[in-house]
This record gives sequence, structure tokens and C-alpha cells, in this order.
Amino acid sequence: MKRLFSGMQPTGSPHIGNYLGAIENWVALQEQFDAIYSIVDLHALTIEYNPTEMSRRVFEMAAILLACGIDAPNRCTLFVQSHVPQHSELAWIFNTVTPLAELYRMTQFKSKAETHEKNVNCGLLAYPVLQAADILLYKGEVVPVGEDQVQHIELARIVARKFNNRFGTEYFPEPMEKVSIAKRVRGLDGQAKMSKSLNNQIDVIESPESVWEKLRVAVTDPARIRRKDVGNPDNCNISSLHELFSTAEQIEWAKNGCRTAGIGCFECKRVLADNIIQRFAPIREKALALLEEKSTVERVLAQGAEKARDIASGTMKDVRGILGLY
Repeated sequence: MKRLFSGMQPTGSPHIGNYLGAIENWVALQEQFDAIYSIVDLHALTIEYNPTEMSRRVFEMAAILLACGIDAPNRCTLFVQSHVPQHSELAWIFNTVTPLAELYRMTQFKSKAETHEKNVNCGLLAYPVLQAADILLYKGEVVPVGEDQVQHIELARIVARKFNNRFGTEYFPEPMEKVSIAKRVRGLDGQAKMSKSLNNQIDVIESPESVWEKLRVAVTDPARIRRKDVGNPDNCNISSLHELFSTAEQIEWAKNGCRTAGIGCFECKRVLADNIIQRFAPIREKALALLEEKSTVERVLAQGAEKARDIASGTMKDVRGILGLY
């Protein structure tokens, strides 16, 4: 099978947007590829964070991924990026062949530089070089990404090509993106994409009480609120969430009730909350058990890191030979 690599930052407990946009896809892809998944904690260092929270976030991310159906080590490999030092070593080597102009072209760098204007560091600029190292360290051929990450995979191909051309080899493959038809999940503010940083999310392991409390005050159709009568489901984020978590009958019930004012927003939200709670109940139960018991997660990550280091050390032995390092 072709080698697939993908990573996820431990920026907080995964929310339902992460699940529908990436994790659900990861679970399916582990059946089709030789899949290597990483919790990319080194990437998370590029923005300000609380060091006392990092290890907890990494462990929680791993537990939730396993609870969602990531079957490591049986059907895939799961490990923590910083547990494999060759990622940083290869990233430095790739820094020496990556054109600076290519990095300044990256739209995500421009966006992050604006968002984190008080902390525009070298890591933010070189982020996609480390991402290229993540992929090529394992000679990854396929990388599942959303549309916003396609440019980074294009850069990974450029890096592989530059390295191969400079040293007269065909050692690194040029990875191809596998763009997922990800469901775009708006946050509970009804405006921006669901995000932990915007505090507009529902976490995968959110308690039933918290799911309801968040949905109860979530934004619906602003026009209906002003008029206090009928609404337009096309403008209502609750209606869009129904399409992701409700049955066909419930979706039609919610839309028709919105158009005719036949149901209230409170009633509509309650049905949605029940569906979300039911959908994630098994995942929540398993994740909480893994977080409590711990040894299973630690074992999976240790086995994953050992396998990843074995592959990575072979790659770096070859790379050092190609570069003529003693």
C-alpha cells in the first residue's frame, strides 16, 4: 500500500469540526493506506502557549484519536512528533534548499503573522519546511489535507525536487495531496469556522450538559430574532448543524418549522443537542476511560514512536550519505 502521512496539532481537545473535517477521514484512510499519523507538538510551539498544558493536550489528543477509531498500532502508526528527533534534523537540512521567496508566498504565514503580530517568529515562516520534513522523512506519497493546506503540500514537492536536483538523486518522492471533501462546520457564533481560539466550539468529549448549554445560547438566524417570527434556514447555523447530525426527517422538520415559525428555536436546538450527544457518547465514554487508565495510550505512543524512529533513522542515514556528512 502507498505510504500516507498526516499530522494534527495538540492545540486543545478536538472539537466536532476537527472530527468531521479530519479525524473521521483518518479512520477511513487507515484501511486504504500504510498510514502514519502524528501529533505534531513541534508545530504547536510556533504560537504562544502554556507549557504546563502541553503534555496534557498531547495525551488527551492521543486518547481521543484512539477513541474515535484510530486503530494503532494494528492498522496505522500513531506517535508524538517530538519523540522522533529526526523530524527536526531533516527540517534543518531542508531549510538549506528551500527558497526563501517560496516561504514568503505562503498565505497561511501571512494570516498567522497578522493573527500573532506580537510573535512573528522564524518558526511561523519555516512551518511548512518542518511539514515537508514530517512527510518526506517517511517518504510519504499521499497527504490528506483540507483546501487551506494544499499550498503547503505544493511546497513539500518543491523541497523534494530541490533536494533531489541539488544532490543528483531521486531519493525523495514528490507527495500528492488528497483533498478531503471536508464538511465545513461553522462555530456557534454562526460566523467563523469552528475554532478553539474563538471559543465557538463543541468538543468531541463535551459533557451532555455542556453541549446543551452551548447550543442553548448559540446564534440562529439573526433576521428571525429581530422579527420574532419566521426565519430562513439557509441563514441559520443551527439548521446547517442539523444537516450534519440529524436524520432526513428531522432536517426537513427543522427547516419547515423555521420557515413557518411552526417550532421555536429552543425546540429546534434541543433535538440537535440530543443528536450530537448521542453521536459522540460512545467516543466520549471510551476517551474518558483511556484518559483515566493511561497505560494503553502510553503503550500505543511508545510503539508508534519506536516504529517511526526506525523508519526515520534509515532515512537520515541515507540523507547523511547523500550530503557527504561524516
